[in-house]
Amino acid sequence: MAKIVVVTSGKGGVGKTTTSAALSAGLATRGYKTCVIDFDVGLRNLDLIMGCERRVIYDFINVIHGEANLNQALIKDKRIDNLYILPASQTRDKDALTTEGVSKVLNLLQDKFEFDYIICDSPAGIEKGAYLAMHFADTAIVVTNPEVSSVRDSDRILGMLSSRTQRACESLEPIKEFLLLTRYSPERVEKGEMLSLDDVKDILQIPLLGVIPESRAVLKASNMGVPVILDQESDAGQAYTDAIARFLGEDTPMRFVDNKKKGLLKRLFSTRAKEKVTT
Repeated sequence: MAKIVVVTSGKGGVGKTTTSAALSAGLATRGYKTCVIDFDVGLRNLDLIMGCERRVIYDFINVIHGEANLNQALIKDKRIDNLYILPASQTRDKDALTTEGVSKVLNLLQDKFEFDYIICDSPAGIEKGAYLAMHFADTAIVVTNPEVSSVRDSDRILGMLSSRTQRACESLEPIKEFLLLTRYSPERVEKGEMLSLDDVKDILQIPLLGVIPESRAVLKASNMGVPVILDQESDAGQAYTDAIARFLGEDTPMRFVDNKKKGLLKRLFSTRAKEKVTT
């Protein structure tokens, strides 16, 4: 039976789609048959980050409404075995999503296609697409930035996860919740420009899956249509790899959470460089 994982947050622009792409690619690289679904109907971006936008013919909504079957709509990744993408529609609105339709697609992915993991890339906010992305989930990864508004919105999402999902409605075992903190900069924390890791953990009170540092590699990978986890020379790629290991139950040290102090030589050359600029 496939495990259904929703990647969610209350606020837009925090890195949900980047995380969904990295998580699905990382699990597939580990040998798990994985499908990632874009629930952001009308504003799809997952296909761009996965580099398959030119291969989209049928989509999630076509399958829900019987206009195509899953074999036609699923896109197999060319780089990673076991990885498949189900894109969202770019022309329909979110009302095209239905509880019955989403349930039907998830059941087919579990029973007929025998996926190990189904990753649901949720749209931001608390509207219908976000609700349906989380409704059937077994596990939730709550993505947040270290800023007050993002953390507050994530706290509201936690309330929805505990009250409006299928597991909550049927009094089943609660959804497993994990925190993924993105765009974290220890230097800016020290300057008081963003919340600290401890601040965020104290507010949300859910297990920490990983910390993704601020990194230009994320934007570069997105523009190239490559999940950033495949860039193992970048700190973001390494941080997502660590998060995958923790997700799978491995004991992995937390990196990229402390400010690296410059050594004597680096400080010396940095000072000299500044002096040359000013002169």
